[in-house]
Amino acid sequence: MRKWSVQISMLDSQGKEHPAKILDKVTYTLHPTFANPIRTLKQQPFRVEEQGWGEFDIPIAVHILGIPGKAGERKIQHDLNFLQEKYVNDHVISIPVSPTRNPALNKLLAETGSLPFEESGASASSANSGSIGTKRKLESSNGATATAATSADNKSKKSKGAMKGNIDLEKLSQGLTKLSEDDLIVVVQMVTDNRTNEMNIKNDVDNGEFTMDLYTLPDSLLKSLWDYVKKHTGEA
Repeated sequence: MRKWSVQISMLDSQGKEHPAKILDKVTYTLHPTFANPIRTLKQQPFRVEEQGWGEFDIPIAVHILGIPGKAGERKIQHDLNFLQEKYVNDHVISIPVSPTRNPALNKLLAETGSLPFEESGASASSANSGSIGTKRKLESSNGATATAATSADNKSKKSKGAMKGNIDLEKLSQGLTKLSEDDLIVVVQMVTDNRTNEMNIKNDVDNGEFTMDLYTLPDSLLKSLWDYVKKHTGEA
């Protein structure tokens, strides 16, 4: 029988570990053979401990402080195995930042690095456009580990085909540009969570840029995106 644990922490740009204060809760979905497999933790260091023989993937949902509902939820997958006594997995998550929204989150992020609208050369317009340039890592450590961290400017690449399935891609592309910063983050997460090898998407974390070719997205995902755009922009 193996005793294991997973916890989440945050790394700054120099790789120094910090408590993941930017999260207000973390939910682990353990293998269904465990009693109470869905564990939601609301205190640092969001540590879950168990014992068993089997290795399995643990879906982890982290929730960003001050962003309610699905807009603040980010999903990562942790590979629990016993090949090493201790190991760390890094993951990247998108965190919306703005000079006027969510000052509590901004303050916590500033403890581990500068914010994009504070850096020289970063204009207020870029900060308000949905771009998130800060880099953070969430590190989970111990007999199992996981990690996550930051950013993205969301851009929709207009696809050449006018229609795919029942979706007007040009209208969808235009609707995406009308979404708010927080709504764009949800779109990025929707696309990332449903990614397949056939989809032409690129998440350039270093440059804070997310691009996608709408024509390569499956019909079901396009419909979900269109429904979301209609709900949040009034597009018809």
